[in-house]
Amino acid sequence: MAQWGRNPEVDWPARPDTSLALNRMGTFDWDLDSGRMFLDPTALEVLDLRPSEFDGTAAGLRPRIPPADEARLEARVAEALEDGHSHYGAYVRGRRRDGTLAWLHIQGHIMRDPGGRPYRVIGILRDAAHDPGEPGAPGERSEGRRRMTGVVERTTAILAHARTVNDVTDVLKDPEALGHLGAVSVMLGVVDGGRIHLVAEGQLGSYVPEIEYTRIDAQLPMSEAVRTMQPVYLASREEFQLGYPQLWPYIEPLSVRSGVYLPLIAQGRPIGALGLLYTRDGDFTAEERNVLMALGSGIAQSLQRAMLFEQEHDLAEGLQRAMLPRRIPEIPGALIAVRYRSARMGRDIGGDWYDVIPLGEGRVGVMIGDVEGHDTDAAAVMGQLRIVLRAYIVEGHTPGTAMARASAFLRELQTERFATCTYAELDLTTGMLRMVRAGHLDPVVRRGDGSCHRVQVAGGLPLGLPPRDQPGTGSGYPVTSLELHPGDTLVLCTDGLIERPGADFDTGMRELMAAVHSGPVDVEELADVLCDLVGDSGGGDDMALLVLRRRGTPAGRGGGPLRQRLEPGDPEAPAMARHLIRAAAAAWGAWDRADEIELAADELMTNALIHTDGGAEVGMRLTAEGRIRIEVEDSSSALPRRREAGDWAVSGRGLLLVERLADAWGVEPRGGGKSVWCEFAVTAPEPASG
Repeated sequence: MAQWGRNPEVDWPARPDTSLALNRMGTFDWDLDSGRMFLDPTALEVLDLRPSEFDGTAAGLRPRIPPADEARLEARVAEALEDGHSHYGAYVRGRRRDGTLAWLHIQGHIMRDPGGRPYRVIGILRDAAHDPGEPGAPGERSEGRRRMTGVVERTTAILAHARTVNDVTDVLKDPEALGHLGAVSVMLGVVDGGRIHLVAEGQLGSYVPEIEYTRIDAQLPMSEAVRTMQPVYLASREEFQLGYPQLWPYIEPLSVRSGVYLPLIAQGRPIGALGLLYTRDGDFTAEERNVLMALGSGIAQSLQRAMLFEQEHDLAEGLQRAMLPRRIPEIPGALIAVRYRSARMGRDIGGDWYDVIPLGEGRVGVMIGDVEGHDTDAAAVMGQLRIVLRAYIVEGHTPGTAMARASAFLRELQTERFATCTYAELDLTTGMLRMVRAGHLDPVVRRGDGSCHRVQVAGGLPLGLPPRDQPGTGSGYPVTSLELHPGDTLVLCTDGLIERPGADFDTGMRELMAAVHSGPVDVEELADVLCDLVGDSGGGDDMALLVLRRRGTPAGRGGGPLRQRLEPGDPEAPAMARHLIRAAAAAWGAWDRADEIELAADELMTNALIHTDGGAEVGMRLTAEGRIRIEVEDSSSALPRRREAGDWAVSGRGLLLVERLADAWGVEPRGGGKSVWCEFAVTAPEPASG
């Protein structure tokens, strides 16, 4: 095929090796770009698949691999691909046509292009129960030792990938794993202070069932193994009865005739114990004891590693939750729900965050973001970035300026990390929504009529990246505006909500849009529905979600005040103020005068910005007399005066224009500054005749 021109020395698919087939080893060839996978006849035989049952993709293996093993294999492959490894190996169980399970071993060689991007995997798939080249030892005892040794090796290899205590216990409880040792029951206890906590018990059982926790100084074989850090071997039922009378009532009704309790020792201290029970009589040979001690050592290392992973994950998760807002404030005029879900992958933790900022005068700011990486450093950077961005917004900076300053702050931290973010500022009086986006997902809006669409927000670079050298582009984070009507819902999320294992971005986005469209109106219920899209495992990433719905009904001719800050040198502020004023005029019943009101307000704002220092503030409100009043306040005490401009003058007509457009205008001193105002009468439309 054409894509293999990158490495012409390797044909597609890789040619099967006859010597491998003779030893029951099949080959596979996996094109990562297209998803196509080739299995040779031996590989199909090992998987007990007919050629007609295999669809030529990795997903076609699912009928033969249990979900838990599939997840473990996918995690192992993903780790190798992302970390730049050239090989990987994994033991998984295969489900045969009759439903029985058998261990398989998979080894893959990863091929990468000159840039290091993986594009192909060629590997071997073999039946792990078949040990090629090893002659069968004579005698049942020798064959049993060989089988035990093979099981210990495979179990240790599987446990090497265990990342949680549950991963360890799942392997030990599986009858297809340690059951091949000949044991009829497996128990695992973990040391917890001065006690032993039973965390796994498979098949027959033998531990004291009424007590989940037992003391280390108790007269029990598992307690003795932990206490002395020496294995306890029991070769007969008499030894159970005489040595451990407290345990004997639970052993007596079972077919158990011997057992061993192995201490699990890591870094010189006991962290737990493993119990194995057998139906055979007789002591354990030196070889069997060596094999069992090797098993205990491997389990101890895996268990300690899993415990450390969980401790570090809990620490990182606690740090992240401490960095998130402890509560969401009540915002009059809005209903808001937030959700955060961590990806339970060992010690991995993300930098996802959300925030809700009351801004006063009927305005609220909401944000969502994601810091690159999955560790405690990402969580720490997230906390700093959230707080500093919040501070810039509360100080009164425009959304674009606040985002630009947050990006500069992240660069100054010198963490070599970047972050994506979306910030939205909503005036709940007018419904005007202003949004800026820094490399993040577009938001989704569901209208009150049920229609749903993505909002194409003009985006800037992710936070922390050097700004583009483009003069005249302002802050680098343009503002996108739209009106959020009463009953409309805004959905902001991080990419953990739409990532799906084995699926592309568009698939997850379509699922999200469908769920938003058909989801409940209640924001809390809608947030729960959207979280259910991910499930407990998700796509391996953290997820943050914020849902906001504007309450109420259109205000008609009523409505509260509108205020907008005008900073010198900010080209976005006057345009945004004009947009808000026009929308408010229409909402307050002045459709026929919206052009006049917008033009008069623009003249007052322009005069303030040109002839004064320090910026200004424009306000709009409905007076008690039913008039729309525009006010522009600045810090200059110099009063404006109307003058006649010559025919060729390029300025001087501002107040003359305001006088002609407005029903009234004037100037009011305000302490260290002044307010220039104008008013427009709002006339109700005449009823239609007939």
